[in-house]
Amino acid sequence: YAKRKYEVIDVMEDTMPKERYIGFLEGTVIKYLMRWDKKANPAEDLDKAKWYLNKLIETIKEEK
Repeated sequence: YAKRKYEVIDVMEDTMPKERYIGFLEGTVIKYLMRWDKKANPAEDLDKAKWYLNKLIETIKEEK
């Protein structure tokens, strides 16, 4: 992807209600976990799932 001035994930976090942002993160983790074994490079999707899961954990911890 082309490098932009702002990362899309940061814009989403800044503009979405917290519940929607958390739902997006959770859904994205599920998406990557559901399809990793059908990819030519399965580790790539597992790494993406891990990245979004870590972002979700970080977001939940910030709420407390």
